[in-house]
Amino acid sequence: MKVSVLTPVYRTDERFLREAIESVLAQTFRDFEFLLLDDCPEDSRERVIRSYGDPRIVYLKNDRNLGITPSRNRLISLAKGEYLAVFDHDDVCRPERFAEEVAYLDAHPECGVVSSWTQTLPRREVKRYPESDRDIKLEMMHGCPLWHPASMIRRELLVRTGIRYEEEYSPVEDYMLWMRLSTETVFHNLQQVLLDYRWHADNTSVVRKAELEAMDLRCKAWASVHLPELWAEYRLRRRTAGRLRLCGLPVAKVVSSRSGVEVRLFGRIPVLRVERRERL
Repeated sequence: MKVSVLTPVYRTDERFLREAIESVLAQTFRDFEFLLLDDCPEDSRERVIRSYGDPRIVYLKNDRNLGITPSRNRLISLAKGEYLAVFDHDDVCRPERFAEEVAYLDAHPECGVVSSWTQTLPRREVKRYPESDRDIKLEMMHGCPLWHPASMIRRELLVRTGIRYEEEYSPVEDYMLWMRLSTETVFHNLQQVLLDYRWHADNTSVVRKAELEAMDLRCKAWASVHLPELWAEYRLRRRTAGRLRLCGLPVAKVVSSRSGVEVRLFGRIPVLRVERRERL
């Protein structure tokens, strides 16, 4: 088995769940098992999931509600694949997602986690993330630059290190997972959209916003202590920005960093850059 697709399910809107399942079954890469773990036994989605006759689908159900973090860890323990494709119950995979991610991991044995750009639904805004391992790890000091539901992880990496999702960091357990793994492996983001992320009022980032912000700060505090070299480099490179206004309207953005100052017309078009010279 090459890939295990890991999807926790919890009271998902039937239309969204069907769209998610069908996007996995439509993958151009075919060698996978699709584990769907229902974490709401009193209001299950068993009927919907079992309506698909594909033998790659494995329906599982918790005896009681465990929550997202224990459910993700249970899925890891049940997976048989060489690679673990993380996928949420209301998102949509592009048809080539698994093929692209498997090809990259096969060609780059040093890489333990690969992800991609994403596009939001229904607004269709493309979210871009840094490509290289170093840029990803530096950006991690500021925010989470590996989109979790679009990621694929080597199972051997988790088996070897024993690293898992940690409930005490929920709802940013994925961010902390990347922090822990950052000293163990290489990261990469494919520079193409391979997942459509559904944005709605029931998203964790909306429902648990205060908890998310608090845990986000806790992850950064952990990084400042346990990843001191990355943290120091990030602080050196950190940019500050200001805006130039004409008649009260912003017409240009001034971005200052350790390497220089750049002026961008309307915040996007670079029109001037002044490099800083090192003092002797």
